[in-house]
Amino acid sequence: MIDFNRLWHYLTRYVDNFLLGGVFLLMLIGLAVLYSASGGNLGRISNQIVNIAVALTVMWLMANIPLQQIKRLALPLYIVGIVLLIAVALFGEIHNGARRWLNIGITRIQPSELLKIAVPLMMAWYFDKSEITLRLRDYAGATLILLLPVLLIARQPDLGTALLITASGFYVLYFAGLSWRIMAGLLVSAAAILPLFWTFAMHDYQRKRVLTMLDPSQDPLGAGYHIIQSSIAIGSGGIAGKGWQKGTQSQLDFLPEQSTDFIFAVFSEEFGLIGNGLLLLLYLAVIGRCMIITANAPTQFTRLVAGSITFTFFTYVFVNMGMVSGILPVVGVPLPLISYGGTSLVTMLLGFGILMSIQTHPKLVKT
Repeated sequence: MIDFNRLWHYLTRYVDNFLLGGVFLLMLIGLAVLYSASGGNLGRISNQIVNIAVALTVMWLMANIPLQQIKRLALPLYIVGIVLLIAVALFGEIHNGARRWLNIGITRIQPSELLKIAVPLMMAWYFDKSEITLRLRDYAGATLILLLPVLLIARQPDLGTALLITASGFYVLYFAGLSWRIMAGLLVSAAAILPLFWTFAMHDYQRKRVLTMLDPSQDPLGAGYHIIQSSIAIGSGGIAGKGWQKGTQSQLDFLPEQSTDFIFAVFSEEFGLIGNGLLLLLYLAVIGRCMIITANAPTQFTRLVAGSITFTFFTYVFVNMGMVSGILPVVGVPLPLISYGGTSLVTMLLGFGILMSIQTHPKLVKT
C-alpha cells in the first residue's frame, strides 16, 4: 500500500511552499485571463496547461539538485548558450526581420532564454572563485562575460532580451560589491554615448518605438496602435473593472497581442484598479519571499545567483507593466507567469527552482 504522507514529503522536501503558492496563484490567474483574452479557446488553454506542467517539472527537478551540482553547471550552461547563439547567427530562422530561433528538428528553441539564467550563474561562479580578493580586474572580467552574449543577442536583433540580460548581469555586479562611484561612472558614460547608440546601433523600428512611446498619436494606426489601444483598455477598466470576459477592447479584438505581451491590459480592463492592486500585492509577495531567500543565502555564489534571479523577475514585471501602460517603449517582454508561452515560463520557473534549492539544501561547500 502506498504511503501518501511519505510520498508527499519526498516530493515537497526541497520545495519552498510559500514561493510555490505564490507562483501557482499567478499561473492560475494567467489561465483565467488567457481564457478571456483568447475568446474561450480551449486549445490555447490546454497548450498553456502543458507549458505549466513542463515548467513545474523543471522547477521541481532544479529544486532537487544540490547546490554543488548547480554551481558545476554554471560554466557548461554558459558555453552551451554561447555556442547556440553563434549557431543562431549562422543558421537561425528569420521571422519578422529577426534571426532569433534555432530549428533543432523536433522543435524550435530560442537560445537567448537560456542565457537569462546562464549569465548570472556564470558571473556568480566567476566571482566566487576569488571572493576574498575581488579587484577591479575581476569586475572587468565579469563584464566581459556579460557583454559577449549581450552583443550576440543584440545583433539578432533582440534589444529587449539583450537589455534584460544586461540588467541581470548588472545585479550580479551590484551584489558582488562594485563601487557606487564606478557604477555612477558607467551610467554617466552610457548616457554620454547614447546619441551614438541612437544613431549607429539602433534599428529604425527600435527608434520608432521610442518616439512612439513619447507620442503614440503620431502614427495611431501603425506603430502607435498598440499603446493607444492598451491605454484605452487600462483606462476603461476604472476602479472595479468591467468583469471577466466583458472587456470590450479584448473581446472585440481591438487589442493586439492580447494573449502574450499585452495580457496585462486585458486584466486591467476586466478587473480594474482593485484587481491591479491585488495582482501587484501577489507579485510583491513572491518578490519578498525571493528577497528573504537571497538574504539567507549561505555563500557568495548563492547570494549573487539568488539576488540576480529576484531582481530580474522584478524587472520583467516592471518592464511589461510599464510597456503596456505607455511609460516604456514596446520591447516584447511577457508578463511573468501570466502571459501565454512556454519558453519564458520554463526559464522563469527554472530560476525559482534554483532559489528553492538555495533555501532547502545544506550549505554549499566551496570548491
